[in-house]
Amino acid sequence: MLNRRDCLLGAVGFAVLGSDCLAAPAMEPIQAMLKQAVGTRDAVAGMIAVVVDESGTRMTAHGSSGVPGLAMDGDAVFEIMSNTKVLTSLLLADMASRGEVALDDPVAKYLPPSTLRERGRPITLLDLATYRSGLPNMPGNLPPNWYARPNPLADYSEADLFEFLSGYVPKYEPGTHYEYANLGFGLLGIALARRAGKSYEALLIERVCDPLGLAHTRITLTGEMQRHLVQGHDLNLKPTQIWDFPAIPGAGYVRSNAKDLTVFLKACMGLAHTPLSGPLARMLETRRPTSLPGTDTGLGWYVTADEGGQIVWKSGLSGGCNTFMGFSPQKRRGVLLLSNFLWQPIDAGTIAMGVKMISPAFQPVEFSKLYLGKG
Repeated sequence: MLNRRDCLLGAVGFAVLGSDCLAAPAMEPIQAMLKQAVGTRDAVAGMIAVVVDESGTRMTAHGSSGVPGLAMDGDAVFEIMSNTKVLTSLLLADMASRGEVALDDPVAKYLPPSTLRERGRPITLLDLATYRSGLPNMPGNLPPNWYARPNPLADYSEADLFEFLSGYVPKYEPGTHYEYANLGFGLLGIALARRAGKSYEALLIERVCDPLGLAHTRITLTGEMQRHLVQGHDLNLKPTQIWDFPAIPGAGYVRSNAKDLTVFLKACMGLAHTPLSGPLARMLETRRPTSLPGTDTGLGWYVTADEGGQIVWKSGLSGGCNTFMGFSPQKRRGVLLLSNFLWQPIDAGTIAMGVKMISPAFQPVEFSKLYLGKG
């Protein structure tokens, strides 16, 4: 158990992310939302929020990192899980811009022979990146109750994935059906890495992290990242293990901190010109409908209608961490949320909270349909 002194190290506070930070009062409504979300969990768990717009960057935190002496600040490292899908989609957009792949390439072109069985036309890279491949969310040969294990996919290999795919006939023709897609983005990451002739992580560092200056966005934790790693907590506030996704790293294996994700968010919003500005913009050019009215997908991103504009967003959920990143292209306002606890069985609550921070007038919708719906 943490003592009171340890808890205070991660208590409510305003923290800076850079020289352009604004005064704390602008964050008071955000602080109130964090306090309400964390509630009585603040002795061992907490949340970080970052707001980005044309006038600057502000960050506030409430609660504890769960690790004695470790501050809940911009250096704290979280599992960002399915936000990895946006990074994988950026890899696709970058490789397409270089002519290394085409969005309509069959994914089978970059996989071992006989890996995939097809229904109708071949599954393309674009199908995978827009959640419309016809493949299931997760492979069907996982162990029973895999999700209840401390590190559920640590022992599941790429060979296991290929074995499942070689015997699976998709229920839907590619491009005709939305379904949330851990398997699909895992396969996309594998295909891009095989095309590049290197590991997914090496490709991500070379093409995304290094050009954007994301030194603390990795799968393999550096020594500094390990020292700043928060303790995750499940719905019952029990400490959790960090999750490993060796077979499908492109779906949810990346870890990062608020400082790096703020840099990434600014690049996505066009507030900073980067070598990836073209590919970042391309990620929103192609849209496909989802099971939630008013919400489409881009490449990796979700795009939800808002007051004549749009909110672009993605979330991530592990056994003990919950993350959100999103922005409004029209309002030029972006938000990051990172927590080291779960406060709902799925991350719909965090999505609603993040969207509300971007657009206070936004009316709540059933974001859970994106994960549970089959429309």
